[in-house]
Amino acid sequence: MAAAGPRRSLRGAVCRQLLLTLVIFSLAAEACKEVILNVPSKLEADKIIGRVNLEECLSSADHIQSSDPDFRVLNDGSVYTARAVVLSDEKRSFTILLSDRRKRTQKEVTVLLEHQKTVFKVLKKRHTRETVLRRAKRRWAPIPCSMQENSLGPFPLFLQQVESDAAQNYTVFYSITGRGVDQEPLNLFYIERDTGNLFCTQRVDREEYDVFDLIAYASTADGYLADQPLPLPIRVEDENDNHPVFTEAIYNFEVSESSRLGTTVGVVSATDRDEPDTMHTRLKYSILEQTPRSPGLFSVHPSTGVITIVSHYLDREVVDKYSLIMKAQDMDGQFFGLIGTSTCIITVTDSNDNAPTFRQKSYEAFVEENVFNVEILRISVEDKDLINTANWRANFTILKGNENEHFKISTDKGTNEGVLCVVKPLNYEENRQVNLEIGVSNEVPFMRDIPRMTALNRALVTVHVRDVDEGPECSPAAQFVRIKENLAVGSKINGYKAYDPDSRSSNGLRYKKLHDPKGWITIDEISGSIITSKTLDREVETPKNELYNITVLAIDQDNRSCTGTLAVDIEDVNDNPPDILQDYVVICKPKMEYTDISAIDPDEAVHGAPFYFSLPNTSPEVNRLWTLTKVNDTAARLSYRKNAGFQEYIIPITVKDRAGQSATKMLRVNLCDCPHPSQCHETSRSAGVILGKWAILAILLGIALLFSVLLTLVCGVFGVTKGKRFPEDLAQQNLIISNTEAPGDDRVCSANGFMTQTVNNSSQGFCGTVGSGMKNGGQETIEMMKGGNQTLESCQGAGHHHTLDSCRGGHTEVDNCRYTYSEWHSFTQPRLGEESIRGHTG
Repeated sequence: MAAAGPRRSLRGAVCRQLLLTLVIFSLAAEACKEVILNVPSKLEADKIIGRVNLEECLSSADHIQSSDPDFRVLNDGSVYTARAVVLSDEKRSFTILLSDRRKRTQKEVTVLLEHQKTVFKVLKKRHTRETVLRRAKRRWAPIPCSMQENSLGPFPLFLQQVESDAAQNYTVFYSITGRGVDQEPLNLFYIERDTGNLFCTQRVDREEYDVFDLIAYASTADGYLADQPLPLPIRVEDENDNHPVFTEAIYNFEVSESSRLGTTVGVVSATDRDEPDTMHTRLKYSILEQTPRSPGLFSVHPSTGVITIVSHYLDREVVDKYSLIMKAQDMDGQFFGLIGTSTCIITVTDSNDNAPTFRQKSYEAFVEENVFNVEILRISVEDKDLINTANWRANFTILKGNENEHFKISTDKGTNEGVLCVVKPLNYEENRQVNLEIGVSNEVPFMRDIPRMTALNRALVTVHVRDVDEGPECSPAAQFVRIKENLAVGSKINGYKAYDPDSRSSNGLRYKKLHDPKGWITIDEISGSIITSKTLDREVETPKNELYNITVLAIDQDNRSCTGTLAVDIEDVNDNPPDILQDYVVICKPKMEYTDISAIDPDEAVHGAPFYFSLPNTSPEVNRLWTLTKVNDTAARLSYRKNAGFQEYIIPITVKDRAGQSATKMLRVNLCDCPHPSQCHETSRSAGVILGKWAILAILLGIALLFSVLLTLVCGVFGVTKGKRFPEDLAQQNLIISNTEAPGDDRVCSANGFMTQTVNNSSQGFCGTVGSGMKNGGQETIEMMKGGNQTLESCQGAGHHHTLDSCRGGHTEVDNCRYTYSEWHSFTQPRLGEESIRGHTG
């Protein structure tokens, strides 16, 4: 109690100081709801004793201060002991001052610390008149109980006392069940049977058990429950006893050396097993150490763990790898928070931030004239970027001096050197020295913010051409000459000329012809002039507009040679008249009124169209029936007059080109009665068998006469039949049988006329004529029978005649052939009508 006086004096001084501060913000601080914290009488230093909900009081507070220096309050409302505290009184209080300096407001929260025993009281009412103990509904209102994680004791540690109202009238015994009593972990809690004092037997780890849900019972000596079971939760207050742990022991990140400020390198993350959403798990990230210790290049976001670049001094060619020691500290990074560390390896990747440079500013090379596809120089460069990457490999370019494309430069992939080659022969007499400007760059673009021309390094190369004793030179390789076609054989024209490159003269050279496609030309061996050996015809060449190429060989006195081409342009002469393309045309009258004809001229266009078509005056018959009109420059239209008849005409047509060359062609024109020209011949063949009406009438009269004769003969052959019915095979044979009474013994016919034969002669027979509308032996006959298995025609032999029975393959009595006139008329009349129709249509 003696120490309480100075402490109260100190507390008063602090309160006075706070009151002075309050005057600045407002005339009076508004008080918030009082908070009661149940704590033991002895408090250790830097231990949490509870949490106050500051958001309910002043959510916008930016300044928090405790009126008692023995306690400190964090931003989340956690109350910690600043030093070891012993509570002499049952109650102790202090004030938390919350200030919002922008709004100039202030509020205070009173915190009351209590360490007296807490009694759970359950009100109970009993009927005084009842003599028997009975269970009744009780209202237990359990006060939340908590204990500090990792408490140092002493053990057993008193937690609280449970008391029932039934103890006022009865002897009550207390007991508990639940996890920590009769469930794992066993025997962690016990209660004194008589007093109801609840004890803990050992320290508890909140990360393993954060709450224990116990059930308290109050029972009488005889085993009856004096009250209803009381839920008794015991919450374990968290202690900051777990260090933050990074998700990776070693992080590996890569970043390009050309990255800009603020570029994200990677993200680190740590976890804390302590109670979530408390200061014990509020982590803050920072970089403890960077190796090598160059100026700070990296920064980490304190809350998210995102590592970014904060400096321009990132250069792979200087340092290609950095090692960072990362720190994560709980308690929002306050000095008393626990710490966890991890290593972060950052590899700097290469980018093309170093341009290749030539080792020299100028180079020299030597090459003999007339050689090609040879290497003359290797050029080396330096590049600080990563070897064997696109940032290091060089690309060489000839910037100037290679207008004639004599040189080519490429890169040796193994050495990264530029290889300069001659790909087209050089001529010492034309150019003894060539100056080249060579540029070099990388395969990928340069990354630094400087102009491209600055990044392209340059060097000068002087190529010296050495003279050699060389043979004749055919230059230019192709020389041209123009010759008119149809030039007289033996005409001489200037030919191919080669020269000695040293003397620039053609003296002493000999010429030979290596190739002449048509054999039209010979060449003078001394002068190189050409002589026509045959008549040149431009129209023979295919295609006509191409040059006629002759290959020439030039030889000097040392038998050294060169080859050239003499390109002969054959000049066209109007030596070909136009030619009509058509030889034969068909015009379907009246469906077609005309036909178009066209012509071509193998000469050049200057000697060609427009063409002039005409009909010669030498043929008045043609001019009377046909007309010719112009369609275009190369075509004309041939039309017939109405009085032109159906037949094939031979029409002469003259065509003339613009220069007067003309030719006459006899054109066959078939004026045909047809629907389409392709059907002209078929219509002609069909029209050849069309008969007039008088011819058809004559044919019908002849048929009627022939039938009457045949009927008479047939009836005489067969005689009287036994029954009036047709033979069974008559439907197949269709033989026309007469019903004439009393036939004679000699009534038969042959194919060529009438002959007298006996009926009983088995070696001879009756034969009829065949064909419909056909001519046989100069006589026109008709079909007398059809169908059946055997016609009468098949019975006709070579100069022999057979009986009817032999034709039928059996013996038939003549009586079977007798019929009445009405029966015969009804049988033959439809068939005669059919034959008549067939004759008309034929």
